[in-house]
Amino acid sequence: MPYPTDRERDRPWVMRTYAGHSSATASNALYRRNLAKGQTGLSVAFDLPTQTGYDPDHELSRGEVGKVGVPISHVGDMRQLFDGIPLAEANTSMTINATAMWLLALYTTVAEEQGADIAKLMGTTQNDIIKEYLSRGTYVFPPGPSLRLITDMVAWTVTNVPKWNPINICSYHLQEVGANPVQEIAYSMCTAIAVLDAVRDSGQVPQEEFGSVVARMSFFVNAGVRFVEEMCKMRAFSQLWDEITLARYGVQNPKHRRFRYGVQVNSLGLTEAQPENNVQRIVLEMLAVSLSRNARARAIQLPAWNEALGLPRPWDQQWALRMQQVLAYETDLLEYEDIFDGSPVIEAKVDEILRGAREEIDRVQAMGGAVAAVESGYMKTQLVGSLAARRVRIENGEETIVGVNKFDTTEPSPLQAEGAKAIEQLDPAVEKDAVAAIQRWRADRDQAAVEQSLDALRAAAKTDVNLVTATLACARAGVTTGEWAGALREVFGEYRAPTGVAGVSTGEAGAELARVRDRVQRTSAELGERLRMLVGKPGLDGHSNGAEQVAVRARDVGFEVVYQGIRLTPDQIVAAAVQEGVHVVGLSVLSGSHLEVVPAVVEGLRAAGADDVPVVVGGIVPPDDAKALLDKGIARVFTPKDYELTEIMAGIVDLVRETRGLTG
Repeated sequence: MPYPTDRERDRPWVMRTYAGHSSATASNALYRRNLAKGQTGLSVAFDLPTQTGYDPDHELSRGEVGKVGVPISHVGDMRQLFDGIPLAEANTSMTINATAMWLLALYTTVAEEQGADIAKLMGTTQNDIIKEYLSRGTYVFPPGPSLRLITDMVAWTVTNVPKWNPINICSYHLQEVGANPVQEIAYSMCTAIAVLDAVRDSGQVPQEEFGSVVARMSFFVNAGVRFVEEMCKMRAFSQLWDEITLARYGVQNPKHRRFRYGVQVNSLGLTEAQPENNVQRIVLEMLAVSLSRNARARAIQLPAWNEALGLPRPWDQQWALRMQQVLAYETDLLEYEDIFDGSPVIEAKVDEILRGAREEIDRVQAMGGAVAAVESGYMKTQLVGSLAARRVRIENGEETIVGVNKFDTTEPSPLQAEGAKAIEQLDPAVEKDAVAAIQRWRADRDQAAVEQSLDALRAAAKTDVNLVTATLACARAGVTTGEWAGALREVFGEYRAPTGVAGVSTGEAGAELARVRDRVQRTSAELGERLRMLVGKPGLDGHSNGAEQVAVRARDVGFEVVYQGIRLTPDQIVAAAVQEGVHVVGLSVLSGSHLEVVPAVVEGLRAAGADDVPVVVGGIVPPDDAKALLDKGIARVFTPKDYELTEIMAGIVDLVRETRGLTG
């Protein structure tokens, strides 16, 4: 689907809904339905094992298969995912980062099997690993090797798949973990600089062709509900990109320097309480990235109104698509020049954002750039602190969230009258089927060809040769996602990023926080030891901002906090809880795997003789699931509607006192 000219109302921007779940077969059917409804591009959501380089039968994949996206374990799955969809005609966005090279290899292999000329393939791989260390947590390898994978992929696609966007610098998730507009722009630009510098310095692309590299860089941006600020942010983004690519890289062609971005509006701002309010939030956020002609998104995907409750149904996704279609086809949005040009208010706000972004970029570059700022924990700490400050504003009522901390009385919602049926429910057999399928795949392939291709991959990884060729050979041989990533883990090692929690505080203690702190101190005195809480992230869910905010607030009220970051097995969490002698375990799960991984922690504590340690859980947990967890021994369940962290801490102290037989 071609990108629009601004006056062609019959050809709007690329319209997508982010979709994929359970299996390649089910996701293929969903894509076909969405295309038939007028969607003009595909946006593939992959499940967490695929994103983090594990097969469905790996221990860490338990409970995660098919939950937040489609599992793609080998080229056979990719064939099924796009069965009946000509890839030569598709515009496909793939939200994949650490394993982006692998998924692109599978995609191009299937395109070749369909008879397509891969030079004509159009689409995007997100492939922004820096923000994974800062937000989503689906990184696999250390920053250096990860940047090498991106560099190789950029260089290869510019030559072989020139219409493909090999990287989508993703500020979206930075805003999700608390970034203000200045931080969102600055850290995204620092990531782009790190990638462009690496490609330039690798010598894989001649200097005279470097403009083509810049031209294939795209961005994926968040749009929050503060309309004017978000629109000015996009104008500042566009201006700064033009400035950097001209001054730092000498790109003379203005078309190469054009800031090309897609957007998903802010899922962080979607509320579990009164979720119908999310509809107007989504529309306002969409306007912020479409009204200004000079900073208009080239592709838009909208979340569904009920994403804060669970996995949206096809009807919910259709509603999100229809919002775009009404705006694009029924309004006069595309008929005018930029209606904000010349506004002194807009110009002043853009200048303010630009000043702040330039200062922060200079600060990060002085540290050695984005990779160094990840390894030192600087950027992560800044984002954790920014989100902590925002949470305090919400709790104090300084920032209003309609239906949450103000105007919270409500009538029963007919949109939720179906109860659990108001969201998509995955069949538990999905994971069992995927495990059986991967085992059949391994049994039926040419194992010698697989081993040969993996040996070649390991050997290539130990040199500076471009890794795409070896990766393509693995794809064609029938290697699995876990095997590809496992071979590179052997060479590159693994990595655990800084949590950003150390040194962050919620600020001056209010009366309620001081009251809870006194209660923690009194309880510690009665027990004869300081209260200790373990905050854990079981499974592959890397969205850690909730866990980080809990850890910060728990420390501020006086708990000693044990927080080891993301991607832990239940056994590892149990072992840490026993070793540290904690009084309570708090688990955070946002991926929907709570029914599998949370009870496993409770069972492990009982088996270890620590059944007096209560377990609480927070995350996106539907009411029926919350009841099931409580029935299995979980002490408390907190969901996004429980936004007052200090109040949660008070409840946890009461729980510890009750468990330890303390009165009063």
